[in-house]
Amino acid sequence: MLTDYHLHLRPDDVEATAADYFTDANVDRYLEAARGAGIGELGVSEHIDRFAEGLEIWDHPQWREWGVDDLGAYCEFVRTTPLRLGIEMDFVAGREDRIASVLDRHDFDYVVGSVHFVHGQDAVDWDIWDIWESMPDPDKVWRLYFDTLAEAVRTGLYDILAHPDLVKVWGERRPLPERDPRFYYEPVIEAIADTRIAVEFSTAGWRKPVAEQYPSRAFAEMCLEAEAPFALSSDAHVPEDVGRDYHRAVETMRDWGIDEIAVFEGRERRTEPLG
Repeated sequence: MLTDYHLHLRPDDVEATAADYFTDANVDRYLEAARGAGIGELGVSEHIDRFAEGLEIWDHPQWREWGVDDLGAYCEFVRTTPLRLGIEMDFVAGREDRIASVLDRHDFDYVVGSVHFVHGQDAVDWDIWDIWESMPDPDKVWRLYFDTLAEAVRTGLYDILAHPDLVKVWGERRPLPERDPRFYYEPVIEAIADTRIAVEFSTAGWRKPVAEQYPSRAFAEMCLEAEAPFALSSDAHVPEDVGRDYHRAVETMRDWGIDEIAVFEGRERRTEPLG
């Protein structure tokens, strides 16, 4: 079995409207790409910041600009397609009850949890809201990111932990801590061990400045020691990226000793042999 659960039907562009991209024709393009990549199950998980309900969670300037779509209409549309229904739900510390309230209104097959913003409005992967401008110390940034990620995992709100070491996305374009990264991973690994959340192996990192999959080998080895399940995704925003680099991904996962992946329906998880 191969899956691709973390993908988006439209690019990260405020002009990319639901009317233009939440269409049967666009879904068909994604399904065709999935068939070509040998993917047996495809799911969509649009960003919560593209929906008006996201503003019930957090009043961020970007969310105000982007959050115009109706989450219920998105869910209804996806249910008319062969796609599994997911959502990429940002973790915002202190807003757990609001996040839960939004999630409880809809019948998702899975919820992808991600941490992008870690210091007020500052983000680790968004140059417009770049945390490195307000916090140039890599030790502080990495510690804050992984502590926040651990907090997200422990909420129990999420089924899949997206791009778990996203803080590395810029590679050498941003300062890197001198300390062994495993020191920063430890709080998240403990949370993963306690909750058994599925950890995403994402090929998207190979398309980013860091040019490395998420997670790093060291992170994955610690996850395996914690007996964590793994999910497989591309984080595609265009059909051409669906299943991209999957041959490389499967080879890497098998090399690490991963031979099963998580499969979801109705927020229930089972495992299937890695295809």
